[in-house]
Amino acid sequence: MATNPPDLRPDRARAVTPDARREGQPTIGMVSLGCPKALVDSERILTRLRAEGYAISPDYAGADAVIVNTCGFLDSARAESLEAIGEALAANGRVIVTGCLGAEPDYISGEHPKVLAVTGPQAYEAVLDAVHAAVPPKPDPFLDLMPATGVKLTPRHYSYLKISEGCNHTCRFCIIPDMRGPLVSRPAKAVLREAERLVAAGVRELLVISQDTSAYGTDRKDRDARFPIVPLARDLGSLGAWVRLHYVYPYPHVRALIPLMAEGLVLPYLDVPFQHAHPDTLRRMARPAASAWTLDEIRAWRAVCPDLAIRSTFIVGYPGETEAEFAYLLDWLDEAQLDRVGCFRYEDVKGARSNALPDHVPDAVKDERFHRFMEKAQAISAARLAAKVGRRMPVLVDAVDADAATCRTMHDAPEIDGNLFIDEGFEGLAPGDLVTVTVEEAGDYDLWGRVAPAAP
Repeated sequence: MATNPPDLRPDRARAVTPDARREGQPTIGMVSLGCPKALVDSERILTRLRAEGYAISPDYAGADAVIVNTCGFLDSARAESLEAIGEALAANGRVIVTGCLGAEPDYISGEHPKVLAVTGPQAYEAVLDAVHAAVPPKPDPFLDLMPATGVKLTPRHYSYLKISEGCNHTCRFCIIPDMRGPLVSRPAKAVLREAERLVAAGVRELLVISQDTSAYGTDRKDRDARFPIVPLARDLGSLGAWVRLHYVYPYPHVRALIPLMAEGLVLPYLDVPFQHAHPDTLRRMARPAASAWTLDEIRAWRAVCPDLAIRSTFIVGYPGETEAEFAYLLDWLDEAQLDRVGCFRYEDVKGARSNALPDHVPDAVKDERFHRFMEKAQAISAARLAAKVGRRMPVLVDAVDADAATCRTMHDAPEIDGNLFIDEGFEGLAPGDLVTVTVEEAGDYDLWGRVAPAAP
């Protein structure tokens, strides 16, 4: 049975494209690359197109045109985006490009001059105009019914909920603010209306995403709280679904979120992008450099909510990273005891200020440090999972096949964290079920268990 791989890239989200069309209906395909925030953009585009009478195709051959939503975060992601555009052109020939890499139209058209149009991130109207020009709509209001949730590219029982765009940080390795602009938060009422619709339609888990979730609302003049993410999280938690917070910077006011987790309103899970631990490395990254204070915060969080799971991502081989700085990071990881960890080898990104830093680390050293880092993270993960053997806990069923039910605990986000497998007595389970299990076995990244009998 497959288990969660140790180097699963944390910048990807899975797209599950629907396939339902009527005879003669204009049909658009979609390739969605990159992070969950890009996946939400794809959902918004497809929802608008679906409302205009277009069908959605899960393959190139069945589509009148294909939209490729690109990622430009890393050079490897840029190459992947160009490859996806080339594949769509070869298989279909009529391709519209959008997303983060779309902010560089000359770069894309230089590699693929036959694309029909190129638009940047969040340019929904421009994408629609390009689709209209390539494939005119033919709506039938009596047949083209729109689901209450809109078009979703995730399984029906969970959904990403994007609460803001952009970012106010100026990290030297990141070009997201250049591509997506400064922080712009959605009104809380709009977020809650969307969440209510999703829960009413059967969504069991809301995955709250943005570029800087803990800064949510601080850009709005009409805010009614000093730190608006706290009342928003409380209101989302009142809807009855699991609420999982991603991309939470460790500002001091994050302490106000932890009691909501202890109370059960929000899942006891924090996705915190620490990136590194050594103060000098963090300064070169242009990030807060008080790693000792961060350890104090982690202890404070766990004092309030002992069941808290913390996941993070780190960069190894950042320009100027010495062996001593890397060893400091490993020691910090021993202290922090993070539950889930992802790791990137540093890459230059076009337009990033880190490219100009001196003392770039050789690729061979990056690889060696990556493997040492993941070996340390794997050992910590295995120990923390082993401590869960014998516990009863709720799990959400993601998939069921002939061998097992693949589930997730409250401590596991889809696609990037581990799974809990039920390989006996799972025949009556279905995706979206919420059941209580007893954990019987632990691996390096995953758990195995059985459905627990009902409490007397």
